[in-house]
Amino acid sequence: MNSDIAVKNHDLKAGFVSLVGAGPGDPDLLTVKGYRVIQQAEVVVYDRLVSEQILALADANAELIYVGKKLDFHCVPQEQINQILVQKAQEGKRVVRLKGGDSFIFGRGGEELEELAEYGVAYEVVPGITAAAGATAYAGIPLTHRDHAQSVQFITGHVQKDGREIEWQSLAQSNNTLVFYMGLKQSGHIMDNLIAHGLDPQISCAIIENGTRPEQRVFQGKLNELALLAEQAQSPALIVVGSVTELHNKLDWFNK
Repeated sequence: MNSDIAVKNHDLKAGFVSLVGAGPGDPDLLTVKGYRVIQQAEVVVYDRLVSEQILALADANAELIYVGKKLDFHCVPQEQINQILVQKAQEGKRVVRLKGGDSFIFGRGGEELEELAEYGVAYEVVPGITAAAGATAYAGIPLTHRDHAQSVQFITGHVQKDGREIEWQSLAQSNNTLVFYMGLKQSGHIMDNLIAHGLDPQISCAIIENGTRPEQRVFQGKLNELALLAEQAQSPALIVVGSVTELHNKLDWFNK
């Protein structure tokens, strides 16, 4: 395997950023390419959900910079994160920007690359397993199934940047599996709006807490119980709405 295949057209002495998705939690789900570039990094800029096992892959001399965020608290503002990446690359460093899940699915990876592009910094993207795929697989919940759902939608539970509401009617009237990221605090709002716009209150749903990690827990019930289920769960957690969640008890393998 050619370790420089993705960066062969760049002068690494001029600085380079690898945007790496670390996966949903289980360190074994890190990609081979992600593993390699972390080991080669001189600087690792990492988020809260990156596991200690993955951080331990970095070189002992690498500079580790924590820029984690949690609900209602940003340790480092996004604008400052962008500038850290630019600055370290301009110093000629080989930088890894390490995020939980996949950087392009509600990870603000695109915003960070726009900043790098503006400053002429060379970069690559190393995809990761997103939480929706990893957490549901470990919970025995297939996102699609011929008897349940032909498609899946990923939705952020956060208020959109411009303040616009989610297209609730479109979601409620679809036959898709609905996966809400970062929606635990908004579970009551999600429940009320889906029901108000026509989704069956008795449809099955689940909350997956700490998906793919040893402490993973799954709370299953009906849509009209979602807010009560959320009271039992802690962040990080993923909300899944749809009849595919009925398969959890039958197909769960991770906690058996």
